[in-house]
Amino acid sequence: MIINSVRNLKNLKNKTVFLRVDFNVPISQGKIKEDYKIKVGLETIKYLVARGARLIIATHLGEPTKKFEAAYSVRPVAARLRTLLKKPVKFLGAALGPKIAETIKKMPSGSIVCLENLRFNPGEYDNDDSFAKTLASLADIYVNDAFAVCHRQQASVVAIKKYLPSYAGCLLEKEVEALYKIIKPKKPLVIILGGTKINTKAPLISKLYPVASQILLGGALANSFFKFQGLEVGKSLIDSDLLIYGDGAKELKKFFQGKKVNSKFILPQDVVIKTKKGEVRVVSPTEVKATDCILDIGPATISTYASYIRQAQTLIWNGPLGKFEEPSFKNGTLIIASLIAARSSGHAYGVVGGGETIAALKLTKMAEYVDWISTAGGAMLTYLGGGKMPGLSKIIKK
Repeated sequence: MIINSVRNLKNLKNKTVFLRVDFNVPISQGKIKEDYKIKVGLETIKYLVARGARLIIATHLGEPTKKFEAAYSVRPVAARLRTLLKKPVKFLGAALGPKIAETIKKMPSGSIVCLENLRFNPGEYDNDDSFAKTLASLADIYVNDAFAVCHRQQASVVAIKKYLPSYAGCLLEKEVEALYKIIKPKKPLVIILGGTKINTKAPLISKLYPVASQILLGGALANSFFKFQGLEVGKSLIDSDLLIYGDGAKELKKFFQGKKVNSKFILPQDVVIKTKKGEVRVVSPTEVKATDCILDIGPATISTYASYIRQAQTLIWNGPLGKFEEPSFKNGTLIIASLIAARSSGHAYGVVGGGETIAALKLTKMAEYVDWISTAGGAMLTYLGGGKMPGLSKIIKK
């Protein structure tokens, strides 16, 4: 694998760099609630500024409806960057326009500007050539440090590369190198999957199933498997696609032989439920009633999953195993998270990805022990599943 890294550039003095980052962080009432993605993206910013580049930072935030929406403004991100970098970061308030272009032309060496949310422009969503060409006209060099959106066909990720020499940022380079190790993993490989959507995880499962030893399931994903088997799941969260396809759910069918799940899949043997009366109980999956709600894996399941994790040489985790935000239902996710962290960094090679997954891992205070924490959820699953990653074209060569 050959990575066209920004580190290969020899002379950046006074070069204008369009840096595409993923600073899609949670913001409430104008305040950033969690800034992990910003902090891990600082390395590339500091690298470029230290070498005298004139830096344009561009990101998306949320999913606005192709027009300005104050709740999705990047202004708080620019403010946080100023604090973290301890240097000026000029927020431009738009992504296009004569004033934007003129401001960028006058930038001194080593200075930074931050564009407004790229997704306020229809051309971003549409991977529009004209929009991409206009963005490219602002710079001399394009650097992609937004691995988390490299599976998206969007202008600042794909089309822009037609018009500028393109390179990988430090974070994107690390993401690809870390995840590439999973393609041919050291065995036993144990995959832990939770969350909701089976369709986002199906390619990963299909790709790695032949080399995986076990695939441990929890959360709404496990509920969907129970539902497919004909078990009662009550009021539990399941993949909404099942409501459309029923027993014909396309993504689930490939993992079953009739109603029997393929042997490498390990489903919870007990679950924690909340009853109609609000009682919290541990029951077998066969004992769930129509008025119950499954919200965590039970102690017997935790013990079984722990035995597999302790034997693993490679670990992948994506998706919480229960409603860990509530104290009564956090045990499964947090215990498994702690076990993955303890097994990683020496005993096994451990990779964790996805926003909620990272949030749960951080609650254990053991995140530092995991070999790689990916900033990506869907992109990580797509990459490991062998799916298309158009954002990596012209930057990564296998």
